[in-house]
Amino acid sequence: MSVSIDLMPWEKLRDAERTRAEILEVATAEFARRGYSGARVDEIAARMRTTKRMIYYYFGGKEQLYIAVLERAYAQIRDAEQTLDVDHLDPLAAIRELAELTFDHHEGHPEFLRLVAIENIHRAEHIARSTVMTSINSRAVDLIARVLARGQAKGVFRREVDPLDVHMLISAFCVFRVANQHTFKAIFGRDLSDRQRRSHYRQMLADVVVSYLTTGSTGAWAGELSEGDGARSPTAGSRSCLRRSP
Repeated sequence: MSVSIDLMPWEKLRDAERTRAEILEVATAEFARRGYSGARVDEIAARMRTTKRMIYYYFGGKEQLYIAVLERAYAQIRDAEQTLDVDHLDPLAAIRELAELTFDHHEGHPEFLRLVAIENIHRAEHIARSTVMTSINSRAVDLIARVLARGQAKGVFRREVDPLDVHMLISAFCVFRVANQHTFKAIFGRDLSDRQRRSHYRQMLADVVVSYLTTGSTGAWAGELSEGDGARSPTAGSRSCLRRSP
């Protein structure tokens, strides 16, 4: 005689979380390889040895699954950044470690960059429907702001720096090196993924960021820009042009 043993509520929750994570893992590979339009939930289900119905049970539909994949991909790098104890590091060391961590993460997760590129092709229409994407990524800017504040208080960083500009600077270097490596090699004959040059590029990134934060003022853009992204006073543009005139 067989005995049926019901799972405890926490065991059911654990199994559900494990299944959801496994679906996201397979879906990430599928969307990164084929894009949103080319990806098939049938293929994801087949690789999971489950059914579309089960996937829809957890996520609701293809678009919801894709959004969940994007949220997970962004959350992974944001979580990695939070492992840095920036509040107890020297500000210069903290910003270097953040740049190097981003370098390592982007290199180790090319599927993340493919997902971002795909979503940009779609003009971020799916990310715009996420209810948590802003809160997930605000942590990146908050972390940089804390590092900048400590560096400015110690007099090692210049004051007119926008944390979002620093985030963009770090991301731009790291994304370009991975996402454009094939075209760069074809055009210039240099392999950006060459392991012998890796430490050079990693240090180059950190040096660029530190140089940007420690050199003299280049104009009070951060002070002139409002939260409205570019909303300045009518005379702000002319003032900034005058400041930058030779």
